[in-house]
Amino acid sequence: MTLQTTYDLVGIKEDISDVISNIAPTKTPFQTSIRDESVDNTFFQWQEDDLAAVGSNAQVDGFDVQRPQVSALSTPGTYVGTLAAVATVMRSNYTQILQKTIRVSGTADRVRKYGRDKELAYQKAKRSAELKRDLEHAFVGLAQTATAGNASTARLLASASSQIDASVRVTNGSATALTENMILTANQNLYNAGSDASIIMCKPADSLVIANFAYRASGAERRRDVGDSTRIINAVDFYRSPFGEQRVVLNRFINTGHCIIYDPDQWRKVVLRPWFQETLGKTGDNTAVLLAGEYSLKHRNFKASSFINNLT
Repeated sequence: MTLQTTYDLVGIKEDISDVISNIAPTKTPFQTSIRDESVDNTFFQWQEDDLAAVGSNAQVDGFDVQRPQVSALSTPGTYVGTLAAVATVMRSNYTQILQKTIRVSGTADRVRKYGRDKELAYQKAKRSAELKRDLEHAFVGLAQTATAGNASTARLLASASSQIDASVRVTNGSATALTENMILTANQNLYNAGSDASIIMCKPADSLVIANFAYRASGAERRRDVGDSTRIINAVDFYRSPFGEQRVVLNRFINTGHCIIYDPDQWRKVVLRPWFQETLGKTGDNTAVLLAGEYSLKHRNFKASSFINNLT
């Protein structure tokens, strides 16, 4: 009797998993960490203020109010100040339009498919996730400046790195690896400016560098709470320095040359038009859907965050 094997069969049912696995990352930690704020125009402004520098201030008993002096005087009982008040600083940014367009034929949406029912619904979910990633890229992946745009040029929002004052940055003259001293310098700059940053956001490769801060250059290990002795732990979730404790957050979309140290309360995701979908007019046997939104970014005080640049 002839043996019939699967190699001889015709019409074997296909064994295709009815699941589509999308491994592309969708977490957007910078957006997630900050709050939203609505605006009513494509161009919006806000003001920054600061306190006067400290100075000698000692008055005699029963002193009379005096006109502030132009020059600083060290004589006790003399008010030290300036005639001119320090003006506020006006900041501004533009909103940026992001969009994805989906076009699916009637047949493609009707035929039976593995992994999904309606092709249009599947594509909308996929493109929506892509828009969220694109906005994160605009916030921290790019280093673009605010651009007004015109009829042929798109408006651009100012990225996070463009909204951080030069006095609190750590600027490397050439490409170099992240060091602990850079983070300490950035934190010292922020402390001197009066800021309390709570997050260190970096690319995945730099998270490994921060994890190795636990080892001194001499090879002596710093104090670590390892806990379960059957596990190997080489991760740093929090970094504590003389300037406070900060959470270490990885971001796949951050500019690979940057490490941002920031206070999330000082940032706002600005919304002019939240994400929306619009079905476009029929031009044939297909359905077209527009997904779009208009957003920007606001740093409430340019000295409230720092970033380290030119990292390898």
